[in-house]
Amino acid sequence: MGCPCALHIETGSSAQGKHAFAIAEAELRRLDRKYSHYRDDSLIAEWTAHAGHPSPLHVDDETAALLDFADALHSQSQGLFDITAGTLTRLWDLRSGTLPDAAVINEALSRVGWRRLHWQRPQLSIPVAGMRLDLGGIVKEYAADRVAQLCREAGFLHGMVDLGGDLAVIGAHQDGSAWRVGIKSPESPNQSTAHIDIASGGLATSGDYERCLIVDGRRYSHIIDPRSGMPIESFASVSVSAPSCLVAGAAATLAMLLGVDEGKHYLNELGLPHLWLTRTP
Repeated sequence: MGCPCALHIETGSSAQGKHAFAIAEAELRRLDRKYSHYRDDSLIAEWTAHAGHPSPLHVDDETAALLDFADALHSQSQGLFDITAGTLTRLWDLRSGTLPDAAVINEALSRVGWRRLHWQRPQLSIPVAGMRLDLGGIVKEYAADRVAQLCREAGFLHGMVDLGGDLAVIGAHQDGSAWRVGIKSPESPNQSTAHIDIASGGLATSGDYERCLIVDGRRYSHIIDPRSGMPIESFASVSVSAPSCLVAGAAATLAMLLGVDEGKHYLNELGLPHLWLTRTP
């Protein structure tokens, strides 16, 4: 998953707790093997290698549902949410300490664009050689929801899944109370600036205070605008609570992509509980 993962579970014995942990770990490893863009043996790597070939790929039902969701997000965001921006996210290496060259960015943009794909379930064609898809904007939240669902199906009714701060509630505490979640301060990430109580559904946060590139004192977000190839300038963070972690994460990311003014309007129109934070100039 590329982040710390935790399972909070309330149960009657350590053996049951270990069983819940085994369920969670197995599902996360399955999804990591399948969708990680860090691996050379994942489905994403297979797609990258196939890009430019005329023959379509057959997509399984699970992946098809994620592609349908990505398609809907692309339309709702006027193209800002685009899973074909993998070549751009690779360019902006947060560990490099350097900015990519403008000419290299422009070249990468020629291989970005959801509408350049041909997606007709269950067939996916990637006609542009070098195009790289990246499901990182939705698959971690999907994974949190999947683990929570599997735990409930196994009889665990009180717990929460935490994948790098993206949360899916298995069920409220045994006494019926909600889980209290701290929202990190962008200025002091080791401290909480607010708390949110959730007893069901999911909570996701998108921001640039932990994953960013700083060059000559300027902060560059890890979230890239697929139209310009440049990092966005937006909120410090957006947190959204929703019936699922997947929906919460999509809403938080879209608000970040839209920027402060449009993002505030979008969140208010959406009607989901949310918290946005800006950075002190």
